[in-house]
Order: sequence, then C-alpha cells, then structure tokens
Amino acid sequence: MEPLITLIAVTALLLLAGHPGRVRGVTRLRGRPVAALRGGLAAMFVLTGIAHFAGMRAELVDMVPSAFPAPELLVTLSGIAELAGAAGLLWAPTARLAAGGLSLLLVVVFPANVHLAAGGDVPWYDELGPRTVTQIIFLAATLTVLFKHRRPADDTSPQPRVPLAR
Repeated sequence: MEPLITLIAVTALLLLAGHPGRVRGVTRLRGRPVAALRGGLAAMFVLTGIAHFAGMRAELVDMVPSAFPAPELLVTLSGIAELAGAAGLLWAPTARLAAGGLSLLLVVVFPANVHLAAGGDVPWYDELGPRTVTQIIFLAATLTVLFKHRRPADDTSPQPRVPLAR
C-alpha cells in the first residue's frame, strides 16, 4: 500500500508544484504531467528498492515462489534494478529506457505477488485482487512514461527561421 500512496502523493505534489504561482521558481513541470509521473515513479521505486535490502528483505525473499532458484539473489537483483530504474527515470535521456525496463520488471515479479497472495493470512491489500490492481496501476504508469515521455531533443515546436546571407 505504501508504494501506491508514494506514487500518487509525489506525482500530485509535483503536478501542484509545477503550476505557476504555487511554488516560486518551480515551473518546469507546468503542462508536463509525464515529468511529474516520472518523479512519482522514481520515489516509489526508491522506496521499494530500499526494501529489498533493509526492513522487508526477509518478507521479499519469502515471496519468491519455490520454483525459482536463489531467492535471495533474485531479491537483490530486483532491488538493484528498481534503484537503477528510479535513477534512470529522473534523467530525461534515459527515462524511456528505464520505464521500459521497470515495466518488464513488474511483469517478471508478478508471480511473487501471486505467491504472496496465495500464502494465506494476508491483509486485504495483499490479497490477489487488490495486489493485481495495484500492479496494473504501476504498469500503466511505467508504460505511460515509456510511450508519452518526450526528451527535450524531441521537441517539435517550430524553430525561428534564420535568413540566409546572400
């Protein structure tokens, strides 16, 4: 539940901060909801990536289905991927690549979510239905960045014409 709250809250704060007159000097996000979404996703993946190493590591290792080898290594690798992806989202030239990699990661780790939900006594938000909806929201957000992010070099606004010298 905390990752979803983080995604929504940080994205909303960045959207609000980007409106003129709201926060002095912070206008770069105005009209750029994908940039705000990149920030929200980065915050969320930092939160979840850190959990792979501290706080929830044992629970994450237990989530890995027994059919997969080396659950501790898989948790470590997925944590590194989440942290690297978060950093990649924040740098415009790598945002699309990071979003694509994180989208793939969300699909690959979904069996762990199913395994957790099937494990028995879990809070309502860890049951399969809510967990699946949450993963779909995360995937929709990463795919939005993948397909909607425009790097500054991709700007198609008209450029002023410079007359040629005769």
